[in-house]
Amino acid sequence: MDLYQIFKTRSPIIGVVHLLPLPTSPRWGGSLKAVIDRAEQEATALASGGVDGIIVENFFDAPFTKNQVDPAVVSAMTVVVQRIQNLVTLPIGLNVLRNDAKSAMAIASCVQAQFIRVNVLTGVMATDQGLIEGEAYQLLRYRRELGCNVKILADVLVKHARPLSSPNLTVAVKDTIERGLADAVILSGWATGSPPNLEDLELACGAANGTPVFIGSGADWENIATLMQAADGVIVSSSLKRQGRIEQPIDPIRVSQFVEAAHRSWNSKSDSKSAEQVKLHS
Repeated sequence: MDLYQIFKTRSPIIGVVHLLPLPTSPRWGGSLKAVIDRAEQEATALASGGVDGIIVENFFDAPFTKNQVDPAVVSAMTVVVQRIQNLVTLPIGLNVLRNDAKSAMAIASCVQAQFIRVNVLTGVMATDQGLIEGEAYQLLRYRRELGCNVKILADVLVKHARPLSSPNLTVAVKDTIERGLADAVILSGWATGSPPNLEDLELACGAANGTPVFIGSGADWENIATLMQAADGVIVSSSLKRQGRIEQPIDPIRVSQFVEAAHRSWNSKSDSKSAEQVKLHS
């Protein structure tokens, strides 16, 4: 996966638009206009704050179905993404929670989105929705049938879940890439808002062997410099919300602060690499 080709940077910051409850979800409020208005506001705030991409999630549909969502959810997410695309020119991705990768791929193909996030691509995870099995074979075949080139960003040992097999991070990363054919992998902490540790990120990057590794949760402007020592990009949401509270909308000022902190860390990282190369050549 060529990050520069998609995001116009080799270290992309992907902001998340958490959609209000959609039709058929337990907390659906009855107004798709309210969902669209909030999504448009958040996408605009992310874009004006300087992120490099946006991923749209049906986050407030919890409690989630573990696999296939209702067709009304697919329809609503398709409409919302198209409305966002009318406002911003950033690359767009989709995550249909909890693990409806096929619906995400279908929407992405129809609206010409660039990527999807898949919580469980390979293996079996015990989650609050029950046992979720990865369906890499079906998803990769479906992408081929649709004739699209939507990239698959796959979580490894995803948050809010425990693997049924041995939780060896190196093996899980290799399986996700080499056997699941993920285009990039995502490493999160144990839950929404908690970051992965640097040691795990370094292990994942070593096992990924050049395939991009994204931070999937818990990044903020205080820890991003540390986390980005070992990752290729970041997916960020909670710390960009008003007061850092997950139920609040995106705050454009917090987005700008995060983007500035991330860029400072990448500039110092590239400066230190340049200095190392100078030493090697002298």
